[in-house]
Amino acid sequence: MSYTEVPGARVPIRMWADPATVEPVAMQQLRNVSTLPWIEGLAVMPDVHFGKGATVGSVIAMRGAVCPAAVGVDIGCGMSAVKTSLTANDLPGDLSRLRSKIEEAIPVGFSMHDDPVDPRRLHGLPTAGWDDFWGRFDGVAEAVKFRQSRALKQMGSLGGGNHFIEFCLDEAGSVWLMLHSGSRNIGKELAEYHIGEARKLSHNQNLVDRDLAVFIADTPQMAAYRHDLFWAQEYARHNREIMMALFQDVVRKEFKKAKPMFEPVISCHHNYVAEETYEGVDLLVTRKGAIRAGGGEFGIIPGSMGTGSYIVRGLGNEASFNSASHGAGRRMSRNQAKKRFSEQDLAEQTRGVECRKDRGVVDEIPAAYKPIEQVMEQQRDLVEVVAKLKQIVCVKG
Repeated sequence: MSYTEVPGARVPIRMWADPATVEPVAMQQLRNVSTLPWIEGLAVMPDVHFGKGATVGSVIAMRGAVCPAAVGVDIGCGMSAVKTSLTANDLPGDLSRLRSKIEEAIPVGFSMHDDPVDPRRLHGLPTAGWDDFWGRFDGVAEAVKFRQSRALKQMGSLGGGNHFIEFCLDEAGSVWLMLHSGSRNIGKELAEYHIGEARKLSHNQNLVDRDLAVFIADTPQMAAYRHDLFWAQEYARHNREIMMALFQDVVRKEFKKAKPMFEPVISCHHNYVAEETYEGVDLLVTRKGAIRAGGGEFGIIPGSMGTGSYIVRGLGNEASFNSASHGAGRRMSRNQAKKRFSEQDLAEQTRGVECRKDRGVVDEIPAAYKPIEQVMEQQRDLVEVVAKLKQIVCVKG
């Protein structure tokens, strides 16, 4: 489908979702965003749903301003995937050992490494700029600096919620490694600090929703936020790089006889800010639950833990600010899912996947998400499919 434009908004709200299927509270959030004086345009992805301040699944383009709540609290959250030389014929019948080895190598949930991971000891991981990256931590908000020790130990760890590590097969039988994570607790702390600072500023006092408080260009507050924002986005990228290197080490050891090789890693943020130019205007483009899909650019759009995911190539549709969805998108809250579904439901919906099937992950049951095939159909003018993946091992926090 192509987009539908929402009538009556101050700036174009272009929707790649059926407006009739979007929650009224999410539609109101979209209209609220469109009232901001600094906004130039808003693109809405097919996986759109209610979020804090701004919906998840929206792309907000502003001139000379940025809204921290429109980035999301997991700054830099995103995906990484890599195709391997392994095929289905190389796999054992029982994949439980592989899942255990992944969980041993990569901390999940609230866990972290006992000691910081030294990237120089990981096979093939580039380390240029590593010391400079950590040196720039000295410039982050004073209120968060005491978290450095934890940030060091959480680097290369998964977290919980909808974050995952998966061992997948594509339709040709090739093995892919894929993972989803972000900037861990340090990104959340920085996001919450700056959202609080933005709410105090005088120009934000009369907004229709105070959660949409913005920083304005050429102010000390904007400069401080930009420093911490881009640092946290880099942290998230490094976090996924280290996890992928650890994941590859596990695969090398577990499939030693097959001597696995790995293609270049595909990586993309889906909670972040980028400086981009459209029709000659320099804009700050916020993607909250959306990936960049510029012409020829690779991206990753995951489904739920029992359905599958897509590797895609962007079509460069400027009406969407070169964007596409970040996944299937939730169709019910975590609490609703826990009340509605049982462990037996989870086991049935994840049949054939080596994964947790206990009460602790029922809120991630596939039925809590929109059908990924429907989401992909609604954005045919945004991306083309390169590969369809189906997980056979899924590690959750």
